[in-house]
Amino acid sequence: MAKKNNNKKEKSIEESLWDSANKLRGSVESSEYKHVVLGLIFLKFASDKFEERRKELISEGKEKYIEMKEFYNMKNVFFLPEESRWSFIIKNAKQTDIALKIDTALNNVEKNNPALKGALPDNYFSRLGLDSSKLSALLDTINQIDTLRDKQTDIVGRVYEYFLSKFALAEGKGKGEFYTPKSIVNLIAEMIEPYKGIIYDPACGSGGMFVQSVKFIENHHGSKKEVSIYGQEYTATTFKLAKMNLAIRGISANFGGKPADTFHNDQHSDLKADYIMANPPFNQKDWRAANELINDPRWHGYEVPPKSNANYAWILNMVSKLSEHGVAGFVLANGALSGGGDEYKIRRKLVENNLVEAILILPQNMFYTTNISVTVWILNKYKKKQTKEVGEETRQLRDRDREVLFMDLRQMGEPFEKKFTQFNTDHIAQITGTYHAWQQENSDYENIPEYCYSATFDEIAKKDFSLVPSKYIEFVNRDENIDFDDKMKALQTDFAELLKAEEKSKKDLLNVFKELGYAIEL
Repeated sequence: MAKKNNNKKEKSIEESLWDSANKLRGSVESSEYKHVVLGLIFLKFASDKFEERRKELISEGKEKYIEMKEFYNMKNVFFLPEESRWSFIIKNAKQTDIALKIDTALNNVEKNNPALKGALPDNYFSRLGLDSSKLSALLDTINQIDTLRDKQTDIVGRVYEYFLSKFALAEGKGKGEFYTPKSIVNLIAEMIEPYKGIIYDPACGSGGMFVQSVKFIENHHGSKKEVSIYGQEYTATTFKLAKMNLAIRGISANFGGKPADTFHNDQHSDLKADYIMANPPFNQKDWRAANELINDPRWHGYEVPPKSNANYAWILNMVSKLSEHGVAGFVLANGALSGGGDEYKIRRKLVENNLVEAILILPQNMFYTTNISVTVWILNKYKKKQTKEVGEETRQLRDRDREVLFMDLRQMGEPFEKKFTQFNTDHIAQITGTYHAWQQENSDYENIPEYCYSATFDEIAKKDFSLVPSKYIEFVNRDENIDFDDKMKALQTDFAELLKAEEKSKKDLLNVFKELGYAIEL
């Protein structure tokens, strides 16, 4: 008898919860359903923390304070009135008006906690008309999350992050802009090392950049109390996701109070950030009218970014926000590396002003919304020789005046969800190791064909200020002496021979049918 295979990988709690929750979606679109599921995850988390604090007060003999919100807020715990508590929701889960009860619960949580203003789903449950039996089953699924089970593991944060990524995958191309793939966020965080100071994201989506920044700090034995977070998001529903995402992790942030367009309503106009991390919309068209924002101070010293494409408007917005020693890591479409016109003039000045530090080409299919290859830019306001502290480590940096590190990462990565690519921890360690070695005094950095090259200002000037990595990185398998005309003539001859062979095969096939008595007329 064949042995039963016991090597089947056991599903994680995130995977099991997703499978259960997704089966209950029915006809509700993923773009809507995510707010239902993530809102319930948040409510479960907030309620568990509330109940834990409530028991703590009782054990301390402070029962008379258990309904006073101040005694919860002082411990960074949200106060929940009775009708907003998870126990109340579960008790009424089988009622036909459970959707209304959930909407009321979320609304009351916001009312009692000013920090959550504008964060929670607003009347989603009643409006979507989710079948009450499916909603009840979904509540049972969410009820499986024990948010307090392991104090050392961020269970609810892991579940929330997993669900964000799965919803982004489900929404696919043209949607899902609220989420930047985790491995890209990790790469940027490990490169710019946002250890302490002000962190800013002008297009913060669901807040993933901030979450990974805080994880970076914790991994290097720092304190999240030493960072201040500022972000802005235009889409109202995504704005809610970001506030919930950070609230779940106890991260304080200033999102400017409301969803708003960063260009037309900059809610952090006077901000100077030590670290900027961003994944702004790619190739955003018509971001301003012809005569709008012409004299905006963010473009001071540069040309006005063209209204046909916002890529350089995002870059200059970030440059204007950098502190004296600030560094920015962000993602843009590859077209920004070589465009002409005003984009060329801005790019040239960025290089001349010694702001561009590194350019990294990423593999294709890393984003869920597009299959194009994109670029990570690192801008550094202060590239001169200095020391840098990261956790317990101090590095002596070299003078990299107007040098730029180019990296081609298109051969790296591993398959993810069948059709996507992601970096694993080894990839990120290799990339960031190369970058930090290049930065350091007396390091063993060296240019590596088909991977990295450190270009001087003169080399970049000779390439007319193009920032396309392949113009600098050596490709050993590429023959630079190929004559284009000769190559095309050879291909032309080969193609003609292929067409002749195809025509002969077609005639032979027709003759076979004719001999069998089945003539075919073409």
